[in-house]
Amino acid sequence: MKYIYLHGFASSPQSAKAQFFRRQLTALNLSLLTPDLNQDDFTHLTLSRQMAQVAPEIESAASVTLMGSSLGGLTAAWLGEQYPQVERLILLAPAFGFLQHWLAQLGPETVNTWQSSGYLPVFHPRAQRALPLAYGFVTDAQQYPEEKLQRSIPTLICHGRQDDVIPLQASEIYAQARPWVSLISLDSDHALTGALDQIWSHVQTACGL
Repeated sequence: MKYIYLHGFASSPQSAKAQFFRRQLTALNLSLLTPDLNQDDFTHLTLSRQMAQVAPEIESAASVTLMGSSLGGLTAAWLGEQYPQVERLILLAPAFGFLQHWLAQLGPETVNTWQSSGYLPVFHPRAQRALPLAYGFVTDAQQYPEEKLQRSIPTLICHGRQDDVIPLQASEIYAQARPWVSLISLDSDHALTGALDQIWSHVQTACGL
């Protein structure tokens, strides 16, 4: 079994969650692949690009457990839909409906400016500064309607009840229509860093570790 972790939007393989799961799996003599989805080109990040980057790692494996946080969780869900090698999904505050939620938070004026100028400055913690994000990020994401995520694959979702980025309701709606999904709500926010020990317990059960 190959384990792959996909970090979230404006995050990196050095995130607290990525490092936590690497330590836990290393203690079990298992390795965790954590690709850098920024590719030194955050400006032209898209969901399609993330999927294309990870696809060869899946194609070269007999079986894969895909873990993903936020946008990485949404990416994992789409990869699981397309590749039979993906036997299990572990999704942490997955970004279901993220365009609806994020664009609403930005407001119509900011979105219109982004579309007309072509770029939106987004603070990137790893770079410690704002980086431009091309509007192609939005138009690409619009090509992935979540109602098409219908492959019956064992899926564990962990989502915080205080998440103000992607509300818990987004995962609840997703899980309600898919009986193969197990949803765990936690007393945490979008980052879930205060609930990692609880999440690991659920991951161990889901993965038989």
